[in-house]
Amino acid sequence: MAGSRRILVFKNYQNQAELLVRSYLLSDPFIPYTSVIGGILACKLLYDLTQLISTFYFRSYNGLTKIQRSEWNNRGISTIHALFISTVSLYFVFWSDLFSDQNSTGLVTFRNSSLSTFALGISVGYFISDLGMICWLYPSLGGVEYIVHHSLSGIAVAYSMYTGEGQLYTFMVLISEVTTPEINMRWYLDTAGLKKSTAYLINGVVIFFAWLVSDSNPHFNSYCLFAKAFWHGILASASEKNKYKSSQKKQNKSCFWLLLPELLLSEVIKAAKSQNQDKSCFWLLLPEVLLSKAQVYVNKALIFGSYIFCVGKNAFSVL
Repeated sequence: MAGSRRILVFKNYQNQAELLVRSYLLSDPFIPYTSVIGGILACKLLYDLTQLISTFYFRSYNGLTKIQRSEWNNRGISTIHALFISTVSLYFVFWSDLFSDQNSTGLVTFRNSSLSTFALGISVGYFISDLGMICWLYPSLGGVEYIVHHSLSGIAVAYSMYTGEGQLYTFMVLISEVTTPEINMRWYLDTAGLKKSTAYLINGVVIFFAWLVSDSNPHFNSYCLFAKAFWHGILASASEKNKYKSSQKKQNKSCFWLLLPELLLSEVIKAAKSQNQDKSCFWLLLPEVLLSKAQVYVNKALIFGSYIFCVGKNAFSVL
C-alpha cells in the first residue's frame, strides 16, 4: 500500500515537472530566455567537469599556474560549444527542411523554429559566460580584441535569436566554429609539453585544411554567403511581384462597380460633344448611352462567364 502511494506521488511530481517544462521552459515565448540561461549554466557545469577530469587524468594539469588552469578550463568550454554549434549549423544549412528552397512557407530570411532559436540561445549564453571570464581575468584570457569580438558576436547572434530574422545566415557564419576545437587542442598539446609530438603535427595539418575551407579563406565564405543571400533576394522579389499583380487584379475587379457611374458620365459628355449638343441635352442622351454600354458589358459578362465555366470544369476534371 505504501509502495503504490509513493509511486502515485512520484507520478504526480513527474506530471507537474512536465507541465512546467512544456508551459514555461520550452514554450515559444520563453525559449530565448531559458536557452540563454541554460547556456550560461551549461558553461559553468562544463568548467567544473573540465577541472575535475583534468585533475585526475592529466598529470600536467596540476603543474600549471592558476591562470593557466583557468584558461585550460575555459578552452574546454569553448571546445564543447564549438562542437555543438558547428554541428547544429551544418544540420540547419545543409540538411534541414526549414531553410530549404523547396520549402514555400514564407521568406527564408524570416524562417525560424523552436530548435533553431534554442541553439542560438545556447550560443548567446556561451558568449556571455566567456566574455564575463575574459573581463574578470583581464588580460590573462585575451585583450581588447577578444572583448570586441565576443561582444559583437553575442549581439549579432542574440538579435537573430530574439527577432527570428536571418537565422540561416547566422548559422552559415557559425560553421566557422569548426576550427575552434583544433586550435584549442594545439594549445593543450603545447601547454602539456608535446609540441614535438606526432599529435602536434597532425593537429597542424587538420587546422590547415579546416582553415582552407573556412577561416583562412574569408573571401570564399563571403562569396558563398553573398550568393545565397542574393538568390534568396531574387526569390523574395519575384514572390512580392506576384503578390502585387494578384492584388492589383483583385482591386481592379472590386472597383469596377464603383467606377461605373464615372465611366458612364464621361461617355455621356463625349456623346454630347460629338453631336455638338449643349448641357440641356444631357438627360436626353443618357438613355442612349446607357443602352449601348449595357450591351457591351453584357457581352463581356457572357464571355467572362464562359471562361470561368471552362476553367472550373478543367479544375474539377483534374481533381
